[in-house]
Amino acid sequence: MTHQSKTTLTRERRITFQYLTATAMLLVGVALAIAGFIVSPLGEIHDSVLYFTAQCFIYAGSVFGVSVYVSDKFKNLQNKLGLKNKDEDENERTNNP
Repeated sequence: MTHQSKTTLTRERRITFQYLTATAMLLVGVALAIAGFIVSPLGEIHDSVLYFTAQCFIYAGSVFGVSVYVSDKFKNLQNKLGLKNKDEDENERTNNP
């Protein structure tokens, strides 16, 4: 029996954490950009606000973009090798008794 530490992140937890942080950074970036227009001087956004907003968007884009790219490439590789997902296997079994 293996003992897994509470601090060890499983793959699913790591992916969930990445998506949650990316979503939070996206929301923070949008909120900061809106707040930049609301505070005085009205209609002007300071360079530091633009910089931080850009960093939020870059982080969110990299998390979402890289995960989509990697999963797409992995599926293409599976198709070329003729491998099937466990989920696809189970769906075929339930649809073809």
